[in-house]
Amino acid sequence: MAGDPALAPRYVVATGAEATAVLRRLARAGWTTREGFALTDQAWDVSDARLALFGRVGDADTAELALLAAARGAGIVAIADATAEIGRALFADLGRIGPVTTDPDAELGTAPPEESGGPVLAPEQRALLERLAGGETIAAAAAAEFLSLRTANRRIAEAREVLGVRTTREAVLAYLRMRREG
Repeated sequence: MAGDPALAPRYVVATGAEATAVLRRLARAGWTTREGFALTDQAWDVSDARLALFGRVGDADTAELALLAAARGAGIVAIADATAEIGRALFADLGRIGPVTTDPDAELGTAPPEESGGPVLAPEQRALLERLAGGETIAAAAAAEFLSLRTANRRIAEAREVLGVRTTREAVLAYLRMRREG
């Protein structure tokens, strides 16, 4: 069942630091973050993928890509001057889809997905295991989730404990089983 594109988070922030704060919070809430606003997915509705796209918006073409991605259900974290013409237009256009904010501390779209029965993993643990299942190294997954390597290793160790397994590989397999069953 398709999600509601209006529920995806939409931010127009002024700086990269503000964007990083928003992206960290979204990653902890189970969103996959990716730089750039182009969507290559064949399906129109990508809201169930919990994908948050981010980048600097300095021209009309980039603003149009961000708007199209938002219309398809992706979360948007746009770095733009909300007082400039492009920033104002992007903010107004995104507002036609659903709530949008310039406040990096606003909690749009950060409610974690509903859990089913079984072991409960923290959003950071799920995000790391998802990336490992996709073939990324722990270092690459840590960087993508805005975590230090040490913190990522600690989160994975905690996930192994929650899942009752000894190795990271077993944790990834257990996570994939949970995801398939849930």
